[in-house]
Amino acid sequence: MKLSRIFFALVFGLLLAFTQIAQAEGGSESKGIDVEAIAFHHISDANVYSIGPWSFPLPCILYNKDTGKWSTFSSGDFHIHGHHGDGSDIVDGYVLNGGTVNKITNPTPEMAEGHLSIASDDAHPFHHETKTVEGKEKEISYFMHDGQKFYLEDKTAWDFGVFGGDFTSFYDFSITKNVVSMFLVCLFMMLVFFRITKLYKTNEGKAPSGVQGFFEPMIVFIQEEVAKPFLGKKWKQFLPFLLTIFFFILGLNLFGQVPFLGGSNVSGSLSVTLVLAVAAFLVVNLSGNAHYWGHIVWMPGVPAWLKITILTPVEIIGVFIKPITLMLRLFANITAGHMVMIIFVSLIFIARDAAGDGIAWLTSAGSILLTMFMMAIELLVAFIQAFVFTILTAAYLNASTEEAHDHDHGDSHDHAAAH
Repeated sequence: MKLSRIFFALVFGLLLAFTQIAQAEGGSESKGIDVEAIAFHHISDANVYSIGPWSFPLPCILYNKDTGKWSTFSSGDFHIHGHHGDGSDIVDGYVLNGGTVNKITNPTPEMAEGHLSIASDDAHPFHHETKTVEGKEKEISYFMHDGQKFYLEDKTAWDFGVFGGDFTSFYDFSITKNVVSMFLVCLFMMLVFFRITKLYKTNEGKAPSGVQGFFEPMIVFIQEEVAKPFLGKKWKQFLPFLLTIFFFILGLNLFGQVPFLGGSNVSGSLSVTLVLAVAAFLVVNLSGNAHYWGHIVWMPGVPAWLKITILTPVEIIGVFIKPITLMLRLFANITAGHMVMIIFVSLIFIARDAAGDGIAWLTSAGSILLTMFMMAIELLVAFIQAFVFTILTAAYLNASTEEAHDHDHGDSHDHAAAH
């Protein structure tokens, strides 16, 4: 049994390494490999679904704020080529750059309407340069067509510039790689839990086996170690929500580690973790009782001037900080692991550029071992982060629903969760 597990780990690690090697190979050039570009391409959401060196088109749904025009078409209309998912064509003033739709900021009338091929002999027609925009230096993508330079802009991002996003002249409502991955994970989880439900009904009183035996320990763990200790008599009310959060995050985390299924980074996407955090925020605060809101808005036993100037503002800010920490913790931990694995594989090509193919082959052995080690760590992180998100949500629910006589008991749970 131990040998079979070791063999499986080796095969799985090699699959991951060679999948990432194929991806890195597609972006390497004679003058060196851009590790940063490859790493960010791997973790970013895209309008194509990439498996190894192959790219599959997805539906594009775009809105141009300047013209008020909606554009709907397949990303395959860009004539995808290369692993990075660059496109050789222009569709309605848009191009496919690194797998992501960009809008041409200065299109000609022919580019803005219909379909036009980019007149470029380069394998990758898009280039980058640093420009000063509104007093800030930004890296801008562009391409050359008929001797003229055409600049590109990314879709509108709602991070208010905190993570480099900005409000631009178009919105992207497309079915992206992350959306496809979420659909696949949700479909798989639905099939699994429908099957488990059926087994509970047909095998009542019998010991669980198969898929039921695999998932039951996790279900019981969340029930006995999270829901009941934190929520007391109210555990049945919130257990479905806690289980949904746990298995959804866990499913996304594990799916993102399978190298031959697109290498998705769904739970490492801020938009996804934001929605999860908002869901937790709404459930926690809409379930809050008078005792909870009384301690936030007008804490008893404290002078009024202290409440108005310090305590109440701090408590209200804390209500919003909690979901932000949930969002950032999950995003940062999952994203970091994906990037580290890509960097380890990229060491092969850095060594090749620096010292030739012989050193690259030697480096590949170390890179594969390091990647396999990171896979083992990431497998652990996948479970830990799903558990941490769930237990913190339970702690916040406990704080918002506890009665006055349970306050001291609830504080101990909050303190334990914080540590």
